[in-house]
Formats: sequence, C-alpha cells, structure tokens
Amino acid sequence: METLDFKAEVLDKSFEKPVVVDFWAAWCGPCRVLGPVIEQLAQEQTDRWELVKVDTEANYEVAEQYNIRSIPNVKMFYKGAVIAEFAGAYPRQAIIKWLDENLPDERKDDLAELLDDLDEDASALEKLEQFVSENPDIPEGKLLLAKYLAFSQPERVDALLENIYLGDSLYDEAEDTRTLAQLMSFENDGSPVAKKLAAAQEAIHNDDLEAAIQLIIEATTIDKNFKDDLPRRAAIAFFRTWGHEHPLTQAYRWRFDMALY
Repeated sequence: METLDFKAEVLDKSFEKPVVVDFWAAWCGPCRVLGPVIEQLAQEQTDRWELVKVDTEANYEVAEQYNIRSIPNVKMFYKGAVIAEFAGAYPRQAIIKWLDENLPDERKDDLAELLDDLDEDASALEKLEQFVSENPDIPEGKLLLAKYLAFSQPERVDALLENIYLGDSLYDEAEDTRTLAQLMSFENDGSPVAKKLAAAQEAIHNDDLEAAIQLIIEATTIDKNFKDDLPRRAAIAFFRTWGHEHPLTQAYRWRFDMALY
C-alpha cells in the first residue's frame, strides 16, 4: 500500500492542469475493472489532464476527508477544488463523455464573454464566427453561432450542429435550433397551414415574436402534423428557448396546449 502527499500530488498540481483522482482499493472488484480503462485514457489524453491513483486503505484520512463511502470513486480537481465526480465502474465511452463535459477549458471562458457581448457589440457576431473557425472542437461555440443564425441564415444550421447527437448534453438545444431553422427555410406550398407558417416567418423577420407564436399556434390548430410536426415542434422550440418565466411562454403556452387537443 502506498501513501502519497495529496496536497502536492493533487491539490497543488491541479493549479497547473486538471487532476483526476481514482479512489480505489486492491480488494475492490469494480476498481480492477475501472482502473485499466481510466489509466489508458490518461495516457491518451496526457495533455489535457493527469491521473492520480489513491489507495483508500493506505490513505484513509484523505478518503474520509473527501467523503468516500463507496469505491471506485473518481473526482476531478481543478485549482484545488473538486469540480466533478462519479462513482462506479463507468465504461470507456461514459468516462470520455464525463471528461468532455467537465474538463475546464479557458476557451469556454472566452466564449462566455462573447455571449455577454452579442446583444451589445456589433462586432461580436464576427468574433463568434472567428471563434468557431479557430475552435471547431468546442460544440458550445457552434451551437451558439447556430442559434444566432437560425433566423437569418438557416441554411448553415445543420452543418454547424451535425456532430451533436442524441445523448449529448447539448442535444435538446441543438434540436430546438434545427427546428427553428427548418421553420425559417420551409417553402410555402399555398396550403392553409403553410400560409400561417409563412406569415410567422415574416413576423420573425420583423422581430414580432408575439405575432409569430400566435401564427404558429394557429398553424398547429389547422394541422400539427404538417412537415413532420413542424408547427408543434416550432412552438415547443420557442417555449423552451424562452424558458418558463418568459412573458410569451406565460401568455401562450396554455393556448398551444389546448391547440394540441
């Protein structure tokens, strides 16, 4: 059994790069399953994070300090604090997903600043385009750009979101964005429901979102199944994008629910 200087090996080092700590014990069967998997990932991603193995038998005070009640237990430390964790023998793909979702990335801080500036800085959209071009591995950037282009350049949305799949933490937002892009790009075939949606398109272009949601609800009443449920999906996408507390959600969600029945 090996004791370690937890402060030096984990806490201090986590100010240089994220440290993933695998709390384990020799008698623990699931630990023997998880160990080789997470060790292999650590070798593959050595530039992103560092792995430290902590034998809970030899380092029981550390295990007690971090409230380890079952093993294997994995915690991610960054700048001296735990920022993410999981318990149990996760399979390889689940660990990769956990890492991708939780590893800190200073570029995401830059993206957050861009988000704050988008409504006030006329050049922010151009900066966002540049950010996405320079950081194609950050799906949050592509999603943010897709949201801002859904109404003005809907033809670009699918390409931006093509790698966000079912099961991804961004999937619901991506689907809503795809739906709104579909709403803005569908062609009016002259049918009653299409005319309503075309009018909704025009209202959106005029920044009249209240008129747009009214027209989409009217289209849902006529034929909610039109174009693979486009009227229904578009209304839901707006409500989810606005959030429950938004005045238009408060005013029109109940009307939409009634239109479904």
